[in-house]
Amino acid sequence: MANIQKRCLAEFIGTFFLVFMGAGAAAITLMISKGAAPPNAFNIGIGALGGLGDWLAIGLAFGIAISTSIYALGNVSGCHINPAVTIALWTVKKFPGRDVVPYIISQLAGASVASLLFALIVGMGAVTVGGLGATAPFPGIGYLQAILAEVVGTFLLMMAIMGVAVDRRAPSGFAGLIIGLTVAGVIITVGNISGASLNPARTFGPYLGNMLLSGTNLWIYYPIYIIGPIVGAILAALAYNYMTSEEEASRG
Repeated sequence: MANIQKRCLAEFIGTFFLVFMGAGAAAITLMISKGAAPPNAFNIGIGALGGLGDWLAIGLAFGIAISTSIYALGNVSGCHINPAVTIALWTVKKFPGRDVVPYIISQLAGASVASLLFALIVGMGAVTVGGLGATAPFPGIGYLQAILAEVVGTFLLMMAIMGVAVDRRAPSGFAGLIIGLTVAGVIITVGNISGASLNPARTFGPYLGNMLLSGTNLWIYYPIYIIGPIVGAILAALAYNYMTSEEEASRG
């Protein structure tokens, strides 16, 4: 592995990719659909393509961003690009404790710069209409419901990470594709519930950008996107370790 400075730079760039492309796609979707009448009662907050079409586009944007980051930067830093992933890997002793804080700072910084640069490129409509792609529970969704959606979604993501990226027995070359598709699938499924952040940094960047650029203050919801992803990721890492521990021990 590269030294810590190079690895932190890779985490910064990878998280920048994630937020600029993924959250940016969410903001653009809202801007394109401004003023459009929702086609049904459940389409309560995003897009004009009937809900699922919008979330498909947003999910694919995130999936492509993650795949790109993993294939480009995975050999440098492991491409966590997610504080929940970093913390979960540390929990199961797959990542050194001394590097946890530098990784998380780099991830938060990359997400923040991505949101601010997106606003600079697109204009204030990205803030006032698109909200910089910030996540929040949708109308009718309670705080605990949103946390549970984030727990389950991140559990699925982390299980994929453990199986295709962390486990040494996994076939090589597929991690970026499978992890990206997993994120896309989760976003398509629970995006209209909690926003499907799965990542404290992905939510932090747009929240900070909105705050600095006088957008909507959503910080009251931030605990959802800390608790849900971290709990979900840790549970998945522990579960995967439990399921594979005897086999690993027998292999020496």
